[in-house]
Amino acid sequence: MQLSQASLRAGRRTYIPWQGYLAALVLIFALYWLFPGNLLMLTRIATIAILVMSLDLVTGYAGLPTLGHAAMYGMGAYAAALCAKFLTGDPLAGLVVAAGAGALLALVAGSFLVRYQGLAFLMLTIAVVQIMQSIASKLQFITGGDDGLSGFEISPVFGRFEFDMFGVTGYWYSMILLLLSFVVLRRIMHSPFGLCCMGIRENRDRMSANGTRIYPHLLKLYVLAGTFAGLAGGISAQVNQIVGLDSLGFDLSAEALVMLVLGGSGNLVGAIVGTALFSSIHHFAAMANPFHWLFVIGGLLMAVVFLPKGFIVLLARRLGANALAIFGRRA
Repeated sequence: MQLSQASLRAGRRTYIPWQGYLAALVLIFALYWLFPGNLLMLTRIATIAILVMSLDLVTGYAGLPTLGHAAMYGMGAYAAALCAKFLTGDPLAGLVVAAGAGALLALVAGSFLVRYQGLAFLMLTIAVVQIMQSIASKLQFITGGDDGLSGFEISPVFGRFEFDMFGVTGYWYSMILLLLSFVVLRRIMHSPFGLCCMGIRENRDRMSANGTRIYPHLLKLYVLAGTFAGLAGGISAQVNQIVGLDSLGFDLSAEALVMLVLGGSGNLVGAIVGTALFSSIHHFAAMANPFHWLFVIGGLLMAVVFLPKGFIVLLARRLGANALAIFGRRA
């Protein structure tokens, strides 16, 4: 027992998460100086990365494949836009409203959805996103319908930093929120609650036999995922100052799932890597050949067959065996 406790203490000493956060801050500053002309694309990557991390909670950690995650994202986007249009343009208040809207939809839908798993769960999530998009289209006097919701103004962040056309404020705004979201989600998924959700993914029957209440845990996780999906939608609405029906579309849900598979599910770092990889290829390959860029994505998805845990494993091998230990084995 003494040897075991000593080993645990040694493991804690070698686990230094602040190094990873410092590296992330350095990377954020480096991207700003190296790619000043691509700040809007980087802002988009940061925003979608939050969405993909929230998707990872459901699909990667809980093992529930979904193609309807954009419903919470779009709900948060419309909520933030309507808040700015009718209540207040304060961006932080808008984020709270967006996160709350995503959580509310996740609570309502999840109370029914998480009772199922596998193909049944997948098909029901598609139904949810289609219903939400249809409702948004019918409520044209509120959402703007096919024309999108616009005409709202976002106040400067902290009353000082305005959202400019060059995307400088949007970049720092989205990147800081991405980092904060990662820290919060990582802490939660390394808690007993997160470990319990991973246990449910591995063996529901055994966890149930141990006294774990499956339904409440999965519902809490789904609401948590909806909260951060709504947050991502709110960021998108505030930065772009327009919300379209595509924010509730099936295509966005499918792309988010592709990003997660590319990076590696069950790992928040993989969610960010997959988002950056997919979005970069989309941007540069589509500029080079707008008709065949999906061929590259298809090739990458085929390559995942040889990397079942995604490209995060390849990145770890390139950076060194202990590179991802900074974030934990399941960051």
